[in-house]
Amino acid sequence: DCIWTDWIDVSYPNSSDRNSGDYETFENIQKKNSSWVCAKAENISCRAEKFPDVPIADLGQIVECDVNTGLICNNSQQHIGGIIPMPVCLNYEISVCCVPNTPECITSTTTSTTTTTPPSSTTS
Repeated sequence: DCIWTDWIDVSYPNSSDRNSGDYETFENIQKKNSSWVCAKAENISCRAEKFPDVPIADLGQIVECDVNTGLICNNSQQHIGGIIPMPVCLNYEISVCCVPNTPECITSTTTSTTTTTPPSSTTS
């Protein structure tokens, strides 16, 4: 079973740099928060910080929200229009459903050993 994280926002897009963007990637999250560990992401949810109830597909931006990498939004891929009049990424945040980082269950095998002693011989 996976456990959903709180909303994570470690990157903010620089509106004056076309080569910037918003990068809520697992790598960036790990760099900013060394205690964050996600053994395996089962699911991901992405939303714009200022428009949390609007599906990202309806925002008019090119955004990658991927269970393997996280969220990537490049300013250079944005066009004028949509919710904001400037061709830059909105600030996004993600929530990830992670499988807890616990060791796999190890099945132990119990071996029983029986020792037999030969009957003692008696001499008459």
